[in-house]
Order: sequence, then C-alpha cells, then structure tokens
Amino acid sequence: MSPSRTFLESWTRRSAPARFDAYTRWSLYLLSAFEPFVALFVVGADPGFSRSTVAPWLLLTLVHTVACVVVLRRGVDRFLGGPRVPRWQLWVLAVLSVAVAVLALPTFPMDGPDGVAGSGRFWALILGPGYGVLAVTPLVTYRWLALVAFVLAVGIGCSVWIGTGPVTATTAGMAVGLFLSFALMLVALFGSYRASIWMLGVVWEQERSRVLHARLAVAEERLRFSRDLHDVFGRTLSVVAVKSELAAELAARGRPGAEEQMIEVRRIAQDALREVRAVVAGYRTADLAAELAGARSVLRSAGVETVVHGDETPVGPAAQEALAWVVREGVTNVVRHSTASSCTITLHHDGRESVLELVNDGVPPGTRSGRGSGLLGLAERLDGAGGSLDTWAEAGRFGLVARVPDETLSLPPARTIGRTTGA
Repeated sequence: MSPSRTFLESWTRRSAPARFDAYTRWSLYLLSAFEPFVALFVVGADPGFSRSTVAPWLLLTLVHTVACVVVLRRGVDRFLGGPRVPRWQLWVLAVLSVAVAVLALPTFPMDGPDGVAGSGRFWALILGPGYGVLAVTPLVTYRWLALVAFVLAVGIGCSVWIGTGPVTATTAGMAVGLFLSFALMLVALFGSYRASIWMLGVVWEQERSRVLHARLAVAEERLRFSRDLHDVFGRTLSVVAVKSELAAELAARGRPGAEEQMIEVRRIAQDALREVRAVVAGYRTADLAAELAGARSVLRSAGVETVVHGDETPVGPAAQEALAWVVREGVTNVVRHSTASSCTITLHHDGRESVLELVNDGVPPGTRSGRGSGLLGLAERLDGAGGSLDTWAEAGRFGLVARVPDETLSLPPARTIGRTTGA
C-alpha cells in the first residue's frame, strides 16, 4: 500500500473535530515556520545590509523559528487543557526575540533620512518580536495582544530616528505612517492567530458536549429501564416474599392453606415473567422514523454527508419495524467498517413491498458484496418477515437493498358508502 493511500485512509478515518484540529495546528505551524523565508526576503529587498552581521542574523532567525514552533505547539496544548508551558522555554523565546530585533539594527543600517524608505530595518525589527508574540498567542488574552501590538508599532515608528540624525518633518511623517500601518497589521495578525486557536477550542468543546449528551442519553435510558423493572418487580417481589413467608408459617404449624399460597406464588411469578418480557420487548422494538432521524445525526457526527429520500413514505407497522432494523444495522456498518464521505438512504414502494436502499461511498479496495455476521442476522430477520436483503459493491460504493411485504399496500382503497333517505 502506498504511503499516500495510507495517509488518506488515516485522514478519512479521523473524526471531524480531529481533522479540524490537525488542519488548524499545521496551518499555524507552517505560518510560524515561514519566518526564515521572510528574513531572506528582507535581505534581498535591502541591498544595503551589512555583510558582516547578516549571516549571524539569519542563523539566529532560524533558531528563533524552532523556538516559536515549539512554544506554539505547547501553547495550543495548554489552551486545550494540557500541561503548562515550561518557563524556561518562554524565557528562551523572549531572549531570542529580543536578540533578533537588536541584531537587525546593525544588519540594516540607515545613514540618514533619505535611506529610510528603502531600508528593510522595519521588517527586520518586527520579525523576531512579532513571531515571538504569535507563538504565545494561546497563552494571552486579546487585550494583551492589542497592547503588545501597540508597543511594537511605537518601537517601529521610533526606529526611524535611530542613526538618521535630528527629527524632521519628513522623518516624523514616516514615523507616524509606520506606526499606524504596523499597528493595524499586527492587531489583525495577532487577532487572527488567537481567533483560530479560539475556534479550535470551541470545536473540541462542542465535541465534548456531544459525547456528554450521548452518555447522558444512555444513562437516562438505563435509568428508565431500571425504573420500569422496579415498577414491575417491586410490588411483585414484595407479594411473593409475603406469600412465601405465610406458606412457610402455615407449613411449619401444620395448618392447611400452604399449598394454595405456593400456587398463588407461582401464578404471580408467571405474571411477572410476562410483564418483564413485555418490558424487554418494548425496548427491542425499532421505530423507522426514529431510526432515520438517528441515522442523520450519527452519520453527520461521523463526518458523513447524509441524504434521506422518501422519509415521509407511509409504511405498515410490521414492515416499518423490519426496515428500522435495516437502517440501524446499515448505519452501524457505515460508521464502523467504511471510510464513507457520503451516504444516501432511500425509502419507497415497489408493488406490494416497501423497499429501503442504503448506499455509501466508503468501500475499501477489494471489498466484495459478501455479508458479515451483522448482515447475516439482518437477512434472517427479514426472511422471518417474508422479505429479502441484497448487497452489492461497485466502484468504491456499497449498497444494500431490503424488501419487506407491506400489508397496507395490499388493502383496497377505502370507499365512501352514501345513504339515501326518503321523504
């Protein structure tokens, strides 16, 4: 199997939040790793750079990039509830950020006001602190990011006068323009990083809420089941205990009536058994409308685009229960055994049969239309209802077709019988 196919299979098997997490993280990592290329662009755009310090500055920029990616990765983990970022890593990042900015001053000199416009000093100065702040965006708030952007913009504006002589109207105008432009740029850049990480947190929070709701639904169902069993068994077992104790007391004293009491206990036990079977049967029944709604929810939660056709088609009670089991088993197979990105469920009538078709596009290569244990059990269930189950696999798509006789389709249409009254 080729590596690309392996990557695609592993990617498609991930949940939607996991794929969004990987996309967001690697987007931020790649943007931070782009710092050395920005440094090379600044060097190429400013031919007046100092050849004696440009190599150390580029090497320092490369080391700073590695520190940014490491701190950014740990910062995202911390934002999502992971461990704290080691303080020494933050200090190393801070020292490297300042060093990149300080070394940029001699690397990109300005002899006077005339050299301000063509100098790459401003971009070089913002490179280290800017990428350093981007690396710690998961750890600070929007307010602090805006304050840092303001301070950096002020520093960039004031750098116009470093090594250019006295303050003039030209340099003052350039300083104000640089301050405003860099302030807006930095606020937007820092805010976009922070917003991406915030969205990542929201996605995982929604995923945790979905899992929690599913667990609560299961717990509620178990509680309801236990309550129903308690209602069925509570009074019955109390009566059985009282009558058994009475029968034992009568038998111990040699009085008549013990046999009648035990016969009554047996009758009560048989009634209780029937009630328990009725309760369990109620839990084992399947409703077609509920299963179709559940299929939409489950498949979309798994990242599978789902389309249901004919969900309003009238189906008789017996056929409805049989087809509901088809939906349940078919959707389970899609989630567990396929890499589907889309699934189509169609319900319609064919003569006197109700037909349900389920097709997905996530069949692994080499899959045949054979049946696993789940589909075999489903075929036996349909056979018991007088229906049939067919499966097929073709061009990466897998489908199953379930047919069940529907007694409502064989009934004649209702006719209205009018009555004539004489005068």
